Amino acid sequence: MPQQTTNKSKKEYRSNSQYLMQYAGLATQFLVVLGLAVFLGIKTDHWLHLSFPILAWMMPLLALVAMFIRIFKDTSKKQ
Repeated sequence: MPQQTTNKSKKEYRSNSQYLMQYAGLATQFLVVLGLAVFLGIKTDHWLHLSFPILAWMMPLLALVAMFIRIFKDTSKKQ
């Protein structure tokens, strides 16, 4: 009789294409959020009639920080 193995002893196998799709999705989200933050920052600066584009600088910076935190949490090893 063949020996039965449990799923706990086997590690999940993920092909390279699965990793590629995962990181491609993260990169796409990263670019979309960054572009949206720049666009909204510029539009908000024009709406508030600010002479210096402070929101066009700050909104993408905050978006970068939030996305880096999310990417770090998504890619860190689960315990």
